[in-house]
Amino acid sequence: MISPKAEVATMLEALSDDVSLEDFQYHLYVLEKVKRGLQRIDTEGTLSHEEAKQRLQKWLVD
Repeated sequence: MISPKAEVATMLEALSDDVSLEDFQYHLYVLEKVKRGLQRIDTEGTLSHEEAKQRLQKWLVD
């Protein structure tokens, strides 16, 4: 498992030198959301395409 410090260092190396603080914060935000999503998949599983369509049906327009 990679440490948060190592993840940030890797991200910094991948970003351009002229990245703004706002852009950096956004990248950190996205990284955290992806990590949480992957953890949630491990604990709760996923939905099939049909299950997702059923859950979203009230918002989908035919």
